[in-house]
Amino acid sequence: MLMGLAYRLLGSTAEAEDVVQETYLSWSAAVQDDIANPDAWLTTVCTRKALDQLKSARKKRENYVGMWLPEPLHTTTQDTPEDRIELSESLTMAFLLVMERLAPKERAAFLLREVFASSYEEVADILEVTPASCRKLVSRAKANVQQKSQRFVAPPEKQRAMVSVFQSALETGETAELSKLLAADVALISDGGGKVNAVPKPLVGLEQVLGFIEKAISPAANSGRAWVEELNACLSLITVDGTGIITTFTFGYDDNMQVNAIYAQRNPDKLAAVH
Repeated sequence: MLMGLAYRLLGSTAEAEDVVQETYLSWSAAVQDDIANPDAWLTTVCTRKALDQLKSARKKRENYVGMWLPEPLHTTTQDTPEDRIELSESLTMAFLLVMERLAPKERAAFLLREVFASSYEEVADILEVTPASCRKLVSRAKANVQQKSQRFVAPPEKQRAMVSVFQSALETGETAELSKLLAADVALISDGGGKVNAVPKPLVGLEQVLGFIEKAISPAANSGRAWVEELNACLSLITVDGTGIITTFTFGYDDNMQVNAIYAQRNPDKLAAVH
């Protein structure tokens, strides 16, 4: 739970692991018999440490080269019960990118209240604000999320069809079948971190995205191999060559279950946790 909270706040597995490790060290140093509610204590410490980390991380991202995407995270494929859908949706790339636009305390308030079902009083204590201020933080965050996010987790059969057709397009350079699964306003976003080639700004629209897949991605991917993993609650394609993992392709879906976003993570530093 702590790792899930820290990752959703930071969008980085490495930074989330550091925060959870620091939380563990604080727990080890505490007089545990004096802690009446360990769950609440751990959540509070983890959230505050993640917010401290987020402040420094946001400064680094101001100087980030190119577009920033979260680090891919392996998630477990499962039939998701209704009460777990919110957890799955809150791991998608689309959702995490919306979280990036929120102020740190808004992000924490929204996650704790809307995703992890903490009470307003609990969230207020964690963030050291009044319950009234906490409600305003959550309200502002919800308005932003609803305005900017279409976070749909497509059914597994839709995801499998998309990944299969996308892989075929990479292998052959033929995109006719792929075009049927993409929304007219589909966007391709690529993160190279200034370390490998990546498009400097989003490619938007069928013509631009399909053209780039045919002329750039397919020739580059054709010399390697690919396989499917679940990353960020969605079936994704991982491409490799003789040097290791090259790109992870993760997909966002609209309410018509068409793909409206293709997220290509190429920054080698962010691919370290992918296997």
